[in-house]
Amino acid sequence: MNSTLYVVAAGVLALALGSPAQAELINPPTKPQVAPMNAQEKKNLDMVLTWWRECIYAGHFELAPKYQAESYIQHNPNINTGRAAFVDYFTKLGRKPINPIPATMPNMPVVMGAKGDYVWLIFEAEAKDPRNEANTYHYNTFDVLRIENGKVQEHWDSPQKVAGSGKIDTGVSPKAPMQWNIGKHSKDEEKTLTMATEELKDMLQYGHLELADKTMDPGYIQHNPNVPQGRDGFKQFMSRVPGRVPKEIKKEWVNEPVLTLANGPYALMMWERTAKDPDDPSREYKWNHFDVVRMENGLIKEHWDEARINAPAAGGKGK
Repeated sequence: MNSTLYVVAAGVLALALGSPAQAELINPPTKPQVAPMNAQEKKNLDMVLTWWRECIYAGHFELAPKYQAESYIQHNPNINTGRAAFVDYFTKLGRKPINPIPATMPNMPVVMGAKGDYVWLIFEAEAKDPRNEANTYHYNTFDVLRIENGKVQEHWDSPQKVAGSGKIDTGVSPKAPMQWNIGKHSKDEEKTLTMATEELKDMLQYGHLELADKTMDPGYIQHNPNVPQGRDGFKQFMSRVPGRVPKEIKKEWVNEPVLTLANGPYALMMWERTAKDPDDPSREYKWNHFDVVRMENGLIKEHWDEARINAPAAGGKGK
């Protein structure tokens, strides 16, 4: 599979990408992690992973009705909504089914969990640094799935619309994401949400980067390949973002996430964004941005999002 298909499917076709021999990695890989779950949440996660292995990885789409609702709601801006459209999209990619169905997948999510009726997955891949192809970097894709009546009912992920994908019939949920079952929070999970809000709202939306000194671990692990490692690297990078000046912190978000899940030491937040349709600039489409943070010893220790390294502008130099 080529990297373009990987981006289009946003992890839906997540297979290991090859890495150049002896290339220098510019950001760290993720140590595989699983969030704590109750028995029903673990059952939901196991069902999603089985669906992924049998249908998406092994290509046995005749099994899709076993795992997906017929009215499956698709938010990927490159794929039409509905189970039939999902099967049609992947069938047209021309992959032949794998027989027998393997017991494992070569590229498992590096971080995964389930909370309430939601299952969330972070996949990781490696690509060449477009600024210097002697180097490689890791990047992440996200998938969030809502389970209803024991089947996958709704799906969000992180890609933007690809030119040539045409007019897409994007799914519309009957309720906002936070109005479904997001599970009950323990006291520790409430603390996790407070810490995550301090980073993603107070620091990044209201500009108070000085809060990092009490909220973030000095050895903060950053998986966004554009941002340096460590707490000080985070502060230095974010302080250079144009327009980021401290403002009075308010209770409300400047830009509120549409979904927030607290899952043990993890907090996942999903935002809805709009962009111009590359096939028709008179139209806009919606896509989803994700942030996941992990707490350790009362501090924010690790962060993931879907950022990639962009190629430098023609005639210019990468920064």
